[in-house]
Amino acid sequence: MPAYSAVMGAVHRIVVLCGSLIGLAAATSPVAASPVPPVSDQARAAGFVDVRSVVPDAVIDLRYATADNFVGVPLYPGGARCLVHESLAAGLGTAADLLRQGGERLVFWDCYRPHDVQVAMFEAVPDPAWVARPGSYARGHQTGRSVDVTLAGPGGLVDMGTGFDDFSARSHARASEGVSAAAQRNRARLREAMAAGGLSVYAGEWWHFDGPGAAVDRQILDVPVG
Repeated sequence: MPAYSAVMGAVHRIVVLCGSLIGLAAATSPVAASPVPPVSDQARAAGFVDVRSVVPDAVIDLRYATADNFVGVPLYPGGARCLVHESLAAGLGTAADLLRQGGERLVFWDCYRPHDVQVAMFEAVPDPAWVARPGSYARGHQTGRSVDVTLAGPGGLVDMGTGFDDFSARSHARASEGVSAAAQRNRARLREAMAAGGLSVYAGEWWHFDGPGAAVDRQILDVPVG
């Protein structure tokens, strides 16, 4: 069953991603999208917004909503949304605008992450070098102030040298050994666009970016991702 779940999760992800990428080659401005449903009262009270209201052509590929992740089972419910703190809104919009000029779009692998999910992740991989140890306060993803992203171009996902949650030295943001020159350039282009929006890359993971205040200890939230 675990293998079956992983396969089905991968199939689901491919279908969602392919659907999101239709028409990308012609995209020079935000893609017209259906109105984004309002976030929950809890999410609004926490200052969260749906990233699609900020980046309307964002590709949403939440890996933890499928079995296609390092734990091997879905950690988010069906219909999970990419929620980010409103302090990231302008910066993500800036990054998306810059990338769009080159025919690329932001792909979101993870956004706000509930505390209980962080606990489950650390139980699966209890190594602080790769998975943040949950504590009595919330930081980063658990406050909606960090995102995991990559790029999509006309031909699909851009080559970054590794996949998501690749627990190896090649995942380091500025890794060169085992990472092609083209992938290094692609990582740099993503870093530069995100930096223009005020988000900084985590040195250990090329896909992880922190917004303002991501490292500040805050109260643990209990906000549904649906």
